[in-house]
Amino acid sequence: MSTSESVQMAGMGDGTSRTRPLPEPLRLPLPPARTTFVDGGRASGSPVAAAAARTAEATETPRYSVAFSVPASPSGLHLGACASVRSVAPPQPAEHQHQDAVAAPLPQLLNQARYHSQPALTIRTEEPPPLQRVRTVSRSDSTRDRRFDHFKTFSGRLERQLSNLRGVAVDIEPTADSSSNKIISEEETDDDDGEVPTADRYFAALEGAELETLRPTEVSALPQDETWPFLLRFPINAFGMCLGVSSQAMLWKTLQSEPSTAFLHVSPAVNNALWWVSTSLMALISFIYLLKVVFYFEAVRREFHHPIRVNFFFAPWIACLFLVKGLPRSEADVHHVVWYILMAPILFLDLKIYGQWMSGGDRRLSKVATPTNHLAVVGNFVGALLGAKMGLREVPIFFFAVGVVHYLVLFVTLYQRLPTNAKLPKELHPVFFLFIAAPSVASVGWARLCGEFNYAAKILYFTSLFLYMSLVVRINMFRGVRFSLAWWAYTFPMTSVAIATAVYASAVTNVLTRALAVGLSGVATVTVAGVLVTTVYRAFVRKDLFPNDVSIAVTQRPKAKFGKILAHIRASGDGVKDLVFAVSRHGGSSGSDTNSTSESPSPMARGRRRAEP
Repeated sequence: MSTSESVQMAGMGDGTSRTRPLPEPLRLPLPPARTTFVDGGRASGSPVAAAAARTAEATETPRYSVAFSVPASPSGLHLGACASVRSVAPPQPAEHQHQDAVAAPLPQLLNQARYHSQPALTIRTEEPPPLQRVRTVSRSDSTRDRRFDHFKTFSGRLERQLSNLRGVAVDIEPTADSSSNKIISEEETDDDDGEVPTADRYFAALEGAELETLRPTEVSALPQDETWPFLLRFPINAFGMCLGVSSQAMLWKTLQSEPSTAFLHVSPAVNNALWWVSTSLMALISFIYLLKVVFYFEAVRREFHHPIRVNFFFAPWIACLFLVKGLPRSEADVHHVVWYILMAPILFLDLKIYGQWMSGGDRRLSKVATPTNHLAVVGNFVGALLGAKMGLREVPIFFFAVGVVHYLVLFVTLYQRLPTNAKLPKELHPVFFLFIAAPSVASVGWARLCGEFNYAAKILYFTSLFLYMSLVVRINMFRGVRFSLAWWAYTFPMTSVAIATAVYASAVTNVLTRALAVGLSGVATVTVAGVLVTTVYRAFVRKDLFPNDVSIAVTQRPKAKFGKILAHIRASGDGVKDLVFAVSRHGGSSGSDTNSTSESPSPMARGRRRAEP
């Protein structure tokens, strides 16, 4: 087998140039042990090379042509490429021996070209088999953005396995540049130690009444300059839509069955249609969030440990209770097991949330109290209401008692508004309507437990009615409020007041109570319809309903801004790599250890080691 080689080189420094013919395709043998073999480190006279040559002469192997597309550069990178081929070539003829003088200073030139990226290497067979493959060595996996992997359940392993099964990419050892990119992506993500940020960390990193905004001095664990995957942006707050729509099914069933609104002659088809719409929406939202649990379980964990966001985990179970209450048939026909199944998660959340309120730790009520905490109380009253309608007695009273005690504590804490509590921004003004949800549902629940709308039920109802009027007359609360999922806080509290008014009108029947029941029911229906249409418009037309949920992108430990700046400096330019390398070694990072095994230390690093004892 004959091998020919030529090197084209521009003379530098003496003003002369030498031009040689373009390199011919190199004929390399295919070793029997491996598919492709390019040796850049063994000399041509080594025993291994001689054995490979004898094996190639003894066996008939397909020939391969290897093309190196390396741009010439003053640093001698193209010489390094030629040297890697030259080392496996057989002894050169006499007319080519003058190239040895050119290859002599190659080690020094290779050291100068250490930080230059290398192009992709493509190997094609000259005599293709029936199924010819073009095998491209890909480094895309090593430079892949790994900043979302910490929130993924499978951390990208499933994606790489599927890619390998399709034969898309072949992983090789990353180069120096890809290693640095990998280090950058790892440093910009949170530490993967299986822990979630503490409550104090959430308060230190986030601001706003609902802890929904990242502080300017904090660095997000996820990139803020790009749109995250949809499942990461889909919050637990989305179940507020299910609360609003399912409460409408319950409202129209009440208008159909209560004597005070019998003159309206509400058709059962309205309740039936609303119930199916509510069930479909609940199934859709639950399915999407279940996908988030499967693929981004870390994000769900962070939501559950969020001091404010944890209250929305009551919403799916409250919505299910609304659906059972709004069934087109009687609630007494539903098996009692359904009620116990739905109340078990609420009891578990009660034990967790209320225990944290009493413990006096970093999640004590005086520190985390917001109107959103009413969701942790409403579930007890809705469960008591449904249990009474299904014929249960003792257990619903238990949940009602638990809800009343903690509602009183929460009501006083929110009214007190300690100086440390932040003022609610305009975007969160709708959550003030959660004040009226608990007493209105409690009034109906107590009436069903006692069998009549007695004085205790009337006290709770009048409390909710007064809070409703005190919020409605404040027109400024509705001005300049940007639409968001928080608007669904308007819906089910207004619907709950309308239901309580219809039940109260059946106990105290007159024109005023009937007119009030019809009026509040109309306002609640129009509100839910308007918010639903706006939600569909923002979700499918403007596509800005689900922005990046920065409340879950909190690092476990505070990171300064300059750390991220240094990471970006490391990725830009070759002139600053020595500086970043020295800083990384001084900080004891794992990336510096990786680079130190393959790169010579920078002058700053050598000076620092000489200064060490």
